[in-house]
Amino acid sequence: MSIETLTAPDDLVAPFQIEGEPVRGRLARMGASVDEILAAHAYPEPVANLLGEACALAALVGSNLKFEGRLIVQAQGDGPVRYVVVDYDTGGALRGYCRYDEDAVAKAASGFVRPGAKTLLGEGVFIMTVDQGVDMDRYQGITTIEGETLALCAEQYFAQSEQTPTRVRLAVGQADFGDGPTWRAGGMLIQNIAEDENRGPTAEAWVRTQAFFETIGEDELIDPTISAETLLFRLFHEDGVRVFGPKPLVAACRCSQARIESVLTSFSAAERAEMVEDDGHISVTCEYCSKTYSVDPASLAEA
Repeated sequence: MSIETLTAPDDLVAPFQIEGEPVRGRLARMGASVDEILAAHAYPEPVANLLGEACALAALVGSNLKFEGRLIVQAQGDGPVRYVVVDYDTGGALRGYCRYDEDAVAKAASGFVRPGAKTLLGEGVFIMTVDQGVDMDRYQGITTIEGETLALCAEQYFAQSEQTPTRVRLAVGQADFGDGPTWRAGGMLIQNIAEDENRGPTAEAWVRTQAFFETIGEDELIDPTISAETLLFRLFHEDGVRVFGPKPLVAACRCSQARIESVLTSFSAAERAEMVEDDGHISVTCEYCSKTYSVDPASLAEA
């Protein structure tokens, strides 16, 4: 049997609603999209896991934006990982990057338990930024890093910044389809819709849905053979669940030759002269996707 018949659709976010209940959610499944982001750098496993969680979280939250723009998920602190950042645009494009101290990460990972967000990031902040474009103000919410997972950071963010009861589960791992291990990520987010005169009390439904949510295994979230529909049916078949049209995800960096040249023109001719390497060109590597651009300084002088 071919790999294609064994695997379920990947790289998507599927919105869903519990039938007859005031609970909605989204389920993310990431294969090639997250593998491309994580494989762009030789990240230590704990760092790759942290960035993979951030990618899944950005997809879950960003896919709910009702306008064209970007969601930026970022956490930074004084720990072995200085910061992790992922941005998602409403077309489904993702890019992400981690900056870290390799020796400090190795020391933190020397125990029996894989270090989580708090251990890796230390004392710091978790930030979500909504960018609606150049003509609109950015919206930014900030909370302290309290939990060992980014899922807990996100739950705290929603509780403090939006007063919306929210649960998040994230998972990252590797699978081998015969050509070597590749990274996978997955996540689920559920939210309680506020009660009103028509909807009535929602607390009981929220408690019930959370009980089902707690049964999710990390392996299920990243299992390439389980489709989004199958997993949601496993969890919520007693109440029924309606799955809406999925939104695609893709790894896509926004760097380009033109962007790099535009940035370089902001430097003076003297500053650019100091950047010239032995081959007579300026070499610039994108910190997100690791692509290297070669720029002839003469072309900038003519611009």
